[in-house]
Formats: sequence, structure tokens, C-alpha cells
Amino acid sequence: MRTFSTIIASSTPIGRYLISRLSLRRSHAISVKPQASTPPMAAADASNEESLRRTLAEKQSAVDAQGNAVRALKAAKASKSEIDAAIESLNRLKLEKSSVERELQSVVSGSGGGASVNREAFRQTVFNTLERRLFFIPSFKIYRGVAGLYDYGPPGCAVKSNVLAFWRQHFVLEEDMLEVDCPCVTPEAVLKASGHVEKFTDLMVKDEKMGTCYRADHLLKDFCNEKLEKDLSLYAEKAAELRHLLAVLDDLSAEELGAKIKEYGITAPDTKNPLSDPYPFNLMFQTSIGPSGLIPGYMRPETAQGIFVNFKDLYYYNGNKLPFAAAQIGQAFRNEISPRQGLLRVREFTLAEIEHFVDPQDKSHPKFSEVANLEFLMFPREEQMSGKSAKRIPLGEAVSKGIVNNETLGYFIGRVYLFLTCLGIDKERLRFRQHLANEMAHYAADCWDAEIECSYGWIECVGIADRSAYDLHAHTEKSGVALVAQEKFSEPREVEKLVIAPVKKELGLAFKGSQKNVVEALEAMNEKEAMEMKAALESKGEVEFYVCTLGKNVCIKKNMLLISKEKKKEHQRVFTPSVIEPSFGIGRIIYCLYEHSFYTRPSKAGDEQLNVFRFPPLVAPIKCTVFPLVQNQQYEEVAKVISTLLKVAGISHKIDITGTSIGKRYARTDELGVPFAITVDSTSSVTIRERDSKDQIRVSVDEAASVIKAVTDGQTKWEDVWSSYPHHSSESADA
Repeated sequence: MRTFSTIIASSTPIGRYLISRLSLRRSHAISVKPQASTPPMAAADASNEESLRRTLAEKQSAVDAQGNAVRALKAAKASKSEIDAAIESLNRLKLEKSSVERELQSVVSGSGGGASVNREAFRQTVFNTLERRLFFIPSFKIYRGVAGLYDYGPPGCAVKSNVLAFWRQHFVLEEDMLEVDCPCVTPEAVLKASGHVEKFTDLMVKDEKMGTCYRADHLLKDFCNEKLEKDLSLYAEKAAELRHLLAVLDDLSAEELGAKIKEYGITAPDTKNPLSDPYPFNLMFQTSIGPSGLIPGYMRPETAQGIFVNFKDLYYYNGNKLPFAAAQIGQAFRNEISPRQGLLRVREFTLAEIEHFVDPQDKSHPKFSEVANLEFLMFPREEQMSGKSAKRIPLGEAVSKGIVNNETLGYFIGRVYLFLTCLGIDKERLRFRQHLANEMAHYAADCWDAEIECSYGWIECVGIADRSAYDLHAHTEKSGVALVAQEKFSEPREVEKLVIAPVKKELGLAFKGSQKNVVEALEAMNEKEAMEMKAALESKGEVEFYVCTLGKNVCIKKNMLLISKEKKKEHQRVFTPSVIEPSFGIGRIIYCLYEHSFYTRPSKAGDEQLNVFRFPPLVAPIKCTVFPLVQNQQYEEVAKVISTLLKVAGISHKIDITGTSIGKRYARTDELGVPFAITVDSTSSVTIRERDSKDQIRVSVDEAASVIKAVTDGQTKWEDVWSSYPHHSSESADA
């Protein structure tokens, strides 16, 4: 018989996640002996939560009513048997209420189906291991550090270097991209044109007494999440209101955000002091260029603008042909108001961005068929709006049905999926979520985020957007340099062209200092807007026209503007290319990789849990270690020979000749994620141990380096090596 808790466990995403992970583990070709310590992370299903909250409210009402009945019986001096029966009913109702509370707590906390691993404890274990093994170091640690700034230690640098090397191979080399490297310091004019100076802001509130600053949306988000997770007495209607608020949080104005903060009585987290009204804070680090300080600038918040402003030269370098892509890896800077989420939200970080320039009339991709059959978790906006979960969709189907806007966008979604899964990101905890209408920039044709699930929830790590022609248009308009492409016709074509001719004299008389803003807005009209204005001017003589740079409507009269269509013969078509932009947050990807790779297994004695990072050889900071079994001059000489061969092969490795037991040395390197260990226990042959299975093979000294290279380069798999060489068993293989 299926219990209520069993039904809940199998019907919630967290329950399904646990079942899928168990099934996945059983199907592995190589049995990973330890149980993974990765906590279940899937979000609770809203309908289950709502049902449980309603049930809990009903149980509470029943408990209250029965409690009143017991008190009434006692007041009426009823018989002992009647009172005892009523108390028994009350206790039964309390037990039923407690059962529902436990089920609800399981759903809202994400602990699903009684799983014992706490995500915060798991996160802290990972974080402590990373810091202790110097994957990262809080920056300026001896001066007590600065929030949101971290240094990469030796293994962290190696992981980052390996991830970036694979990114270059997977994208820049595979797709014949043009790589650039632009300055971090950017003149203000560039970021004004892109909109960053005006709009790159977050809403901030201050502790009115202490002056401490907080992000307003974070405070409201934390309040809603805490109420939903910890207040089990919350009515279903109120819970639905808070969930809706979380969904539209990014859409709230400063006034609406401030009103909600006051409505819920949210105060400063540290002092409980009242908060100021929200106001915008620009996240860019401001600076000045040159000793005079007369040229304002900023530390770039993204790397993309350097590519856009170089479009003309890159287009020429590419033989004036489209499509083509340019790529850049570099540092970006955002002056976060209150950095949190550890390594995920920092003030300086590495971005890897691609700008793929394509004809807006042809967004097909010649290599789309290579990824069309990929099937993975996708979360289209329709499913999000209707409260459904992400589902597996073949990429080709998503493009053919219009879920994904075009082939080129779909192609890069597929390539991003392959990149992340090759790095070691768990396929079951990777999804592509489509931006909702309220998240999309007005100019974007479509946008998807590659989100990876970790102990912080679903984290956006890659954005893949069709930005249309917005960026090149903006820089063309502000710089006066045409950032356009040409398509030459084999024969001249007669085309009808829209001509918008503002009468600047009349506009100057009417608008004086605002003339330029009005002229720019009129000339930016598309054909539909222009022809509607022409019809309105001819019928009414004047029309109201909104000028976004002035933030108001102005009155345009018939004598201020000429709109017409002219037929012309053209030998070429001049157009502004559209841009497909995959943007990678390298630090976020690496942190999620750390969590997805981390697990613990019991020591040989069973008295402690040993930490292991299950890095694929592709990204492991050290590919191999070399251990003389005992301190012996001959063994150490053999280790040096193997080390030389590994260096020649380009394999990162370390020799450990300490007198520590071999088991402890294995444990130390497992904690660094080293996939292979060579143990020198004779002068003619050595053993090679694989980290996760702990299986060992015996090979000759001369072959050791070539075997490691073949596996780490992906030329062969460990299963093939295991079947090709004699197996070795050792009682000292465990710590």
C-alpha cells in the first residue's frame, strides 16, 4: 500500500529527481562505489504545496474545534469516558496535523521525501574544502577582506585555465571565430550609447540610522522565501500571493517595491532599523582616463561592447562576408550593492562572450543538423506561465515549432549544452529557460538562459539571446560611423524606399533645444509607424508623438515633416546585421561544477568521510600524481623518469615522495579531484589507479605516460584501458 508520503515523494519534482538519480546510478557502466553527497535541489511543486496548506488549515480548524469540545465537556463535568474519548480524538487530530506539517515542510524546504542531506550543510562542506585546498582565497584576507572579491588559488587557477582552454576549442576554433581582447577601461561615450550609463542599475535601500546599503529586491525576495519555507500556518491564498510576487519581482518599479517593503514591515536585516525608499544605484565602477580627469570612463560591466565597436574592422577582416562570429574572454566589473551567494555573485569576474553577426533576413545555420537531435530539459515561457515544469524537448522540434526563434539561436543552445555537459555539469540539473515577456529587452527577438541547479537553487550561468540589430544601431547613431553590411545583387533591383525628411527649420522653431531629440526619434521610426503618422497628418494636420529621450509626447504638425516612398534601383542591399549572443559567466559555471563534482565516501576504517571532487580529466587541475610506494632511491628515480615523460606529453602532474601511507596520499589527491595516480612499486612496471572506481591496472614504466595522455585527451576511455591491461589489487588502495 502506498502511503501519503510515498505519493508526495513520487509526485513532486524532488521525488522524481531522487528516483531518476537512483536509476541513473544503477545504469552507470563503472560503478561509483561511494554514495554521492549531492543534495537534492529541485523546487517544490506549487500545486502540492497549495493542497497541503489547505489541508493543514483544515486540520488546524479541526484541532481547534475538538479542543473547544474537550474544554466544554470538562466544564460540563461530563463522564470520564466521554472526556477520555474526546481527548483521544484530539490527539489523533494533532498527529494528523503533525503529519501534514512534515509533508509540507518537506515540500517547501526542498528536502523532498525525507532526504537527509541539508543543502546548506552540503554547501558549507564544499565551500570549506575549496578554501582549505586553496581553490579560492578571500581577497586581501590578511586585511579582513572585501565582500564580493576572491582570488583563485593554484588548483582554482588550473580549473579555470582548463575550462577556458576547452571554451576556446569548443567555440572559437570549432566555429572559426575571430577572437579579440579589448581594454577593461571604457570611455563613457561607449557605455552611454549602449544604455549602461542610464539603465545599468539596481534599486537600493539604506538603513536609515546606520547607512548600510541593501538591494531592495533581495530583501523582498528573502522575506517571501522565508515566509513560504518556514511559516507553515501561511494560508494558501497568501502563499500564492508571495509566489506571484517572486515571479514579477523584476518588473516592480521603485515605488511598487517600496510599497511592498512597507506593507510587509521589512527592516534592515542586521539592526531591524527602518529602511529608506528604494532608489537606483548604477552598478558600474566609475573612473577617469588621463591625469586631468576630464575624460570620464567606467570599468566595463561586460565584454560585448568592445566587439560591437570593432564590427567594421572585423567585417572587413572576414572578407566583408556574413555570417561570422567574434569572441572575447576577459574581466568584467559590477559594483554589487550587497554581494552574497559566495562565489556566484562577485564584483570582478570572467566573462566569455560571443557575438555572432547574421543577416536578419536569414537566420538559418548550416550546421544546425549536428545538434537538432539533442534532447534536454527546456522550460519555454508557456510552461512557466501555466505553472508546469521543464520538460525534455528535442532541439529540432523546439525550432520547427517556433519555441526557439530561429536555427542560429537553436544551434548555439545546442553547442552550449554540449559544452557544459562535457565539462561535467549533471544533465539532470541543467535546463534552458526561456525569458518571459517581462524579462525580455524590447529589441530582443528571443532569449534563453542555461540554468544550473546547485545548493543556491537554479542559477543562470549562460545567456543565449537574439539581440536583433539593437547594439550596432545604437553605436552607429551615437558615433556617426555606419556599422553595416552589404549584400551585392547580381542584377540591379528596383526597390521602394521609405524617406523620412524632418523640416529642421520648423522643428527648431517649435522645440528649440529639444530639436535634436525630436529629429532623431522621427528618423528612427519604422515603416509602419511612419505610414500611420503620414495618414494621421494628412487627415488631422497634427499628431501626438512620444519621444523616448525626452520622456514625453510632443505635437508634430504637417509642416514639420515629409514622409514618402520612392522607387530606386539598387545594386546592393545595405543592412544592419542581427546579433546572436551567447554570454558565459565562467566563475558561476566553475562553482556549479564544483558542487556537481563533489561527493564523500567512507574511509577504509569507516571512521570518517573522505571528500572527493569527481572532475573529468578535461578540467581536473592536476591530471595525474606519481607516488613511489615507499621511500626508496630506485623507486624515486623511476618516478622522475615518469615525470619527465609526463612533461613531454604536456600532462600536469605532481610527485609525492613523502613517507605518508599510500592510502592517505590517494585521499589527499582525491580531494583535489586528480583523476589518476601512478604508484611506483617496482623498477619495471607501475600501477595506475582511477579515482572514482579505485580500480588499478599494471603497465610498464615506458607506457605509463602514454596511457595517461590517451585517457586525459579523450582518445580512449578508462573502461577500454581497464579491459586492455592486467588488473591490480592492493589492500593499501584506500585511506
